[in-house]
Amino acid sequence: MTVDLVVTGVGVVDPAAGFDYKVELGKRGYKYLPSASQYLLAATKRAVADAGDALATVPEESRAAAVGTNCAASALHAQMDRTVIDADANDLSPATAPYFSINLFGSRLATEHALKGFNLTVTSPRVAGLEAVQAGGRSIALGRAGWLVAGAAEEALDPAEPGADTAETGAVAIVFEPAAAVAARGGRVLGRCVVRTAFLAPTGLTPDLVAGVIGPVRAWAGDVPVRAVVDSSPVGEALAAAFGPDTTVVRAGAGCLRPMAEVAAVLAAGERALVVTAAAQGNVAFALVTPGGN
Repeated sequence: MTVDLVVTGVGVVDPAAGFDYKVELGKRGYKYLPSASQYLLAATKRAVADAGDALATVPEESRAAAVGTNCAASALHAQMDRTVIDADANDLSPATAPYFSINLFGSRLATEHALKGFNLTVTSPRVAGLEAVQAGGRSIALGRAGWLVAGAAEEALDPAEPGADTAETGAVAIVFEPAAAVAARGGRVLGRCVVRTAFLAPTGLTPDLVAGVIGPVRAWAGDVPVRAVVDSSPVGEALAAAFGPDTTVVRAGAGCLRPMAEVAAVLAAGERALVVTAAAQGNVAFALVTPGGN
């Protein structure tokens, strides 16, 4: 089954630009949430508002969420470890202890917006946010939901973690709906975002292997500007080089936030583009972003 999914709302939270959970979310009930959860809630609140009154027309059992993260729990888990090692497990905070499970970062999101269709957390290195879009869209096509918020949320890494100097903080949330539902209520379409994923083994990385992955992507996306969110790993550099010298290279952070931020930026700019990203482990993802479309 094919469903024409369109973007109707986008929310971006960049703590560097200033963030106060009391202003964004309210003075009560949010103080002890991990920062990444606060960012995600705020980004989703912005995206839902940007989408208009969509939720009012969607049954609770048809609302869903898919969230990607790599580092949301890093600092918190390190703090828990130190507490247990230096003191006792009984000294863990009851408010934050449940977040030993990465799935908990999206659970409050489901509660706040009555998302009873499904609530999925994706953690694949670097591509998790884009995979959330892909997996969520596939689920809607299978009839498991009729409204989706897909996004990514990250928090600074524990200073002892490798890559802490490239840590990301913030969240991006994007609302997806079937085009027919949006047309029926007279809603606004911001564009479309379709994601494909693949794997490039870091060992034995040859030009033919890369071309075998890139070729079908080029045929699918057509002649569009490419924005490559990559690091200096062999996989990242091979992917960026394969798209040619006109590729805009954006240095990746430690998590999966930057690719989703690029998707949001392309939608805001109103120019079609292909956002590609790769992890050193071999995960690669391609997001074809087409703004507009009413």
